[in-house]
Amino acid sequence: MKTIVKLLRPHQWVKNGFVLIGVLFSRQWDAEHLLSGALLFLGFCAVSSSVYVLNDVVDVESDRRHPAKRNRPIASGKVSVNTARSLVGFLLISGLLLSFAAGTKALWYASAYWLLNLAYSFSLKHIPILDVFTIASGFMLRLFSGTAGLDLGFSYWLVLCGMMITLFLGFSKRRAELLLLTQAEQSDAQLTRRVLEHYQPDQLDQYIGITAAGTILSYSLYTMSPEVVTTLGTSELIFTVPLVVYGIFRYIFLLHGQGKGNDTASDLFRDKHLLATIVGWCVLTVFLLGKMA
Repeated sequence: MKTIVKLLRPHQWVKNGFVLIGVLFSRQWDAEHLLSGALLFLGFCAVSSSVYVLNDVVDVESDRRHPAKRNRPIASGKVSVNTARSLVGFLLISGLLLSFAAGTKALWYASAYWLLNLAYSFSLKHIPILDVFTIASGFMLRLFSGTAGLDLGFSYWLVLCGMMITLFLGFSKRRAELLLLTQAEQSDAQLTRRVLEHYQPDQLDQYIGITAAGTILSYSLYTMSPEVVTTLGTSELIFTVPLVVYGIFRYIFLLHGQGKGNDTASDLFRDKHLLATIVGWCVLTVFLLGKMA
């Protein structure tokens, strides 16, 4: 059972927090919307885990040649491929049912998320730049499911910010993978993730710099947008900007100074500075929005 749980990658479920952004910034904190948000979060946890298991099934041979991924449950032989395939179906059906319970529209976004990742697993992950944009699109579908999927409004500035930060994390992941594989044999690098053959360190650093700046600017403009200030009834969200800036700078420091970035969710829980920044941002945002409710 412990191996099965590891296969589901529960530490990655923190990424599904994107579906709760709509409830948070709409200030619809009544029992009905909180329950819908919780059901949708659980639904995406199940659907995303089905994607993780599917990826491990598809990549089982290349994972066995990867310096770190060779220890994954399927690649190491602890879980059979047939068992993993059955688990994919169970998780997918469970996730879609939970999403449907949250809202009919949310079901379509969850379905689109799974189909997008299916295309990524079999094709898009091998196309440079488009591979990262596909990952970012998955986060955008999470965001839309928790806003439009639950009939909650959203700001286009927030959508832009979400796209920028997910592109930032995606290109950072590719940079970290490149750093990791340069320590291995060149043949190993070619066998594990083919798309890395098309990326260069300087190129990725430019992408990271552009998307980091885009994240800071778009979030800052979101907090100062007259429409947002009028809707939320506060202009004090600007005080959360320093936490966003520090979090991005800390992540870049971990990427280049500590060899992190290959697993965003793990980095979040293992680095106390980054974790404190995320928690601080959440607490401050809830406080600022709550006092104006």
